[in-house]
Amino acid sequence: MLKDKHIALYVTGGIAAYKALNVVRALIKQEAKVQVIMTAAAQQFVTPLTFATLSQRPVITDNFTPQTATDDFIPHIKLALWTDLAVVLPATANIIGKMANGLADDIASTSLLATKAPKLIFPAMNTDMYQNPAVQKNLTTLQEMHVQIVEPAIGFLAEGMTGKGRLPELPEILTAIKSNFINQKLAGKKVIVTAGGTKEAIDPVRYIGNRSSGKMGLAMAQVARDLGADVTLITTIKTNITGIKLIEIQTADQLMTTLKEYFPTTDVLVMAAAVADFKPVNVADQKIKKNDDEDIFTIKLTKNPDILKTIAATKTNQFVVGFAAETQNLLANAEKKLNSKNANVILANNVASAGAGFGVDTNKITLLQKNQAPDTWPLMSKIDVAKKFWDFYLANKL
Repeated sequence: MLKDKHIALYVTGGIAAYKALNVVRALIKQEAKVQVIMTAAAQQFVTPLTFATLSQRPVITDNFTPQTATDDFIPHIKLALWTDLAVVLPATANIIGKMANGLADDIASTSLLATKAPKLIFPAMNTDMYQNPAVQKNLTTLQEMHVQIVEPAIGFLAEGMTGKGRLPELPEILTAIKSNFINQKLAGKKVIVTAGGTKEAIDPVRYIGNRSSGKMGLAMAQVARDLGADVTLITTIKTNITGIKLIEIQTADQLMTTLKEYFPTTDVLVMAAAVADFKPVNVADQKIKKNDDEDIFTIKLTKNPDILKTIAATKTNQFVVGFAAETQNLLANAEKKLNSKNANVILANNVASAGAGFGVDTNKITLLQKNQAPDTWPLMSKIDVAKKFWDFYLANKL
């Protein structure tokens, strides 16, 4: 399962650093490729030579000094690109704070900031430190950034007290690491997800938009990533989601241009973005000022291109998913979209219904495909909707 997987093991300055030695040994036994990175504080507990001997690789301890004559002088970037999974063990309050706030002042924090691969951390510290509101706030931030956190165990701690803060035992650590390489059912698949509402400029200050939060698209992208897909997220919203290629756009025209470039080499397109149907014919160069003599201001609009229909018309073997966000006649409008857009599947939802509208974390979907009865799913979290969709795709497409 771990054969030839690239695991970057970040060892930071806690007494539990010595337990990382057994982790390295266990990973090497399972034929993983392990690169150890040590902070200066970690080296006060265990020597780099010990880790180098077990991992069969020089330990990275410095962002500026090459480990060998053939190394380059930007190890944090090289390491970030090499990594399949970044594991921080033990994760001190210090490194947790750095990760949560984007600080990069040593080789460990710099490399972690540059790494797009999944991150797994094992907090280990004194109970009072772990329960400190600042540490808990940072852990919450990391969870929102989709960093995996394994809670510390309760037990006897280094300073002689008993409480929560102990590093879990080796079997639990290995299970958490292995879980990142299980169920990679979309491995080798290229997936494009679009998310968020497009913004069509009126002038440098104002735009025409919609209420889409992009949460459904983000969920689709995250679950595809977790299943091993190579995911590109084309979005109008700011996000720090990791392990996914992000392309930020604003307008429907920019979305169309980007999709024309990436769609030919993709396997699945999930068009979750809420594309504005119209855009201003003319965009003012300067902010439009109010005229006290005018109570009505008119903006002339023109249709945006039908992106889903245009892109789906060019598909060869790609699987195309469209969304239908409706406020009335859900099935009739969704059926019409399915028949006219050349999509394989339409996921329809009534955004006026409770729990399924914009900006919420839940959704109620009806899946439509040609020559099949509509399949209505119960109200569930958007993450669960995404999981159910990818299960459907795997059962019907692969």
